[in-house]
Amino acid sequence: MNHLIRRSLMILLCQCVLASAWSVAQTSALRLFLLDPATMMKIKSECLTHDPSREPALKQLIKDADKLLTKEPVSVMEKPQVPPSGDKHDYMSLGRYFWPDPTKPDGLPYINRDGEVNPEVYEMSDYRNHGTMVDAVSTLALAYYLTDHESYAEHAVRFIRTWFIDSTTRMNPNFDFAQGIKGKNPGRSWGIIESRGFTKVIDGIGLLAGSKGWTPDDQRQMVAWFDRFLSWLQTSDNGRGEAKATNNHGVWYDVQVASMALFVGKRDAAKDVLERAKTERIAGQIEPDGSQPRELARTTSKHYTAFNLEAFFALASIGSNAGIDLCNYQSDDGRGIRKALDWVIPYLRDEKEWTHKQINNFDPAAYYPLLIKASAVFRDQSYGELAKTLAGARGRSHRIHLLVGN
Repeated sequence: MNHLIRRSLMILLCQCVLASAWSVAQTSALRLFLLDPATMMKIKSECLTHDPSREPALKQLIKDADKLLTKEPVSVMEKPQVPPSGDKHDYMSLGRYFWPDPTKPDGLPYINRDGEVNPEVYEMSDYRNHGTMVDAVSTLALAYYLTDHESYAEHAVRFIRTWFIDSTTRMNPNFDFAQGIKGKNPGRSWGIIESRGFTKVIDGIGLLAGSKGWTPDDQRQMVAWFDRFLSWLQTSDNGRGEAKATNNHGVWYDVQVASMALFVGKRDAAKDVLERAKTERIAGQIEPDGSQPRELARTTSKHYTAFNLEAFFALASIGSNAGIDLCNYQSDDGRGIRKALDWVIPYLRDEKEWTHKQINNFDPAAYYPLLIKASAVFRDQSYGELAKTLAGARGRSHRIHLLVGN
């Protein structure tokens, strides 16, 4: 009897050791930068065991992914326009808030109407198709990772190869002609805000790593592509201009540079960006009381306040994966990401009236994913409770529940 007990205990011990080793190996194998590898492993386990806290979001994710299986990949070659370079492989878009000048016979040069989107931007398909590609890759890759269904991975890979790898459809690794202004310039630094979705593609690639359809050559080509795009971000006139931006554009620029640098193996460069972000972005853009004056100055101040907070949380997530704590960083006079979020809370609770300019409607439920993330990051359930109040039952199916821990 003692022999059987000892044997059973040894078997159980071996199983525990193997399970632990597998867990460590799987965590280290996940190359994620916006997402936390250990958290994603935990979420996958909970999804596979039908954890009720994940089920509504997982069902919605699968529904979204299934719809995408019928959608064909898109590319920059679909636009009818030809960029000034003469190469349709170059990304091209128009400044969203620029309109014809009514005082000029030809309307040129276009003038700024901040917060008012000119419908002409949708006539250039690159902007729309880029969003479609990012959504498809991030959705399908996550669905594959959480369910192990290869069909999702296979289709995500098709989208990636079409946009980045296939010689007949791939995008050149530059944003020279993003957000051009008619009559003024063919592209500008502020257009780089449109490439922020590439960071989700990078994490999507990390989630696809275990699939049969993602090959070592795919990985090699994507590392090479992002290495070239990173170089363009750091050395081009547009890239350097965006690096100097003192509002949300500067934060989103850092998000991209840090994510891409980590992806291509330039960890020191990424850490340098993240360390400088403490003073240049956090302390430079957030006041001691938590307000963000550059975002509050916009005509859609509610939107841009939330938009910059989203960028700060994304940058902090990347920082966490690089060993740099941005979420809890505070300047000597109290400037910090949490302070910026807390500044908004009284307005979300209707305890204060918003007195800054807001020319269109804004749904406070837009803060739902940020509040859920804050609840996990700061281990403060009050953020989660406020999120539930803002979104109600619909919040349970939000994808954020598949991306952060409880």
